[in-house]
Amino acid sequence: MAASPSTARAINDRLALRLLQDEGPLTAAQLKTLTGLSRPTVADLVDRLSGSGLVHVVGEAGAERRGPNAKLYGLVADRAHLAALDVRTRSVAVTVTDLLGTPLAEATAPVGEDAGTGPAVEKAVALLERTAKDAGVERLHSVAVGAPGLIDPETGELRDTTGLPAWHRRLVAVLQERLPAQVLVENETNLAAVAELREGAAVGREDFVLLWLGLGIGAAVVLGGRLRRGASGGAGEIGFLPVPGTSGLPSATGCDGGFHELVSTVAVEALAAAHGLDPARALTSGHGPFLDALARRLAVGAAAVAAVLDPGCVVLAGETGHQGGPELAARVEAELAALSPLRTEVRATTLGDAAVLRGALLRARDAAQDALFP
Repeated sequence: MAASPSTARAINDRLALRLLQDEGPLTAAQLKTLTGLSRPTVADLVDRLSGSGLVHVVGEAGAERRGPNAKLYGLVADRAHLAALDVRTRSVAVTVTDLLGTPLAEATAPVGEDAGTGPAVEKAVALLERTAKDAGVERLHSVAVGAPGLIDPETGELRDTTGLPAWHRRLVAVLQERLPAQVLVENETNLAAVAELREGAAVGREDFVLLWLGLGIGAAVVLGGRLRRGASGGAGEIGFLPVPGTSGLPSATGCDGGFHELVSTVAVEALAAAHGLDPARALTSGHGPFLDALARRLAVGAAAVAAVLDPGCVVLAGETGHQGGPELAARVEAELAALSPLRTEVRATTLGDAAVLRGALLRARDAAQDALFP
């Protein structure tokens, strides 16, 4: 059944707005080419979007092409303002942007392990409010929070997970209470994967798994270009994967004995010390024997991922993936090729420490555009 005229207009408007977001300012002729719509249809949608305050003229496409056809149309960047938070166990990072994602202000603050739930929440909220004020923003439209832990797929809330600070869960509730904005929360590893998919190491790939390697260990699964969370939101809890070479087996309440025991930051530092290296510089030292030993450990988990999902690509992210870079990724790929008949490319993160914050910003931007775009 053909779409009604109003539905067709809404579809065309959204397509044009997405192109203006992704490609930047465009002329009506460029919109016609990219959308495949007729010239009158494009002219109507440009008038409609301009009248709604979403699009305006931002310049002309070259001095040699004066006139209506040369006008460049772009999104109205200050139509909405966004915020993204990267909530770690011991710190919070915040960025405030316009609707286009242009950074207006950024800040980071430590949160001590001895801070109580209330003070920790207030410190994080105050950091966001201060950063928004520094950006000259009075009202935020959408706020996205990236945090460790499981997200309930039914409620979208951060679940009570053993070992994570209580203030993480309370923070989202307080933000929802105090801000006249939509507040969203997502697992940090999932957000890093979204950022790598759209702007980083996984651009152009429909299927991949991101391994988050830091104080905690996790994975994000992207298949068919979509993030897969699993029935309980726990897809990718690879830290609990039973593997050889550990002290035993993990349990429902702890990942000691799992893959976490082999490749967490603590384990990597211990491995570096065993090779006579400074743990703080081991990953960037170029020390072959150490990198080979670490690559063998990482390949065990990557082989399990490949055997079950066959993603064709694994991205190493988090502190270890970032610092190890392409050299560590190449060694893991070679080790993995010896363990599995499934060809799997291994790439290092290209977004590094900024991946979670960038993913949170993309999440906030998508939510704002879904609300604002007709």
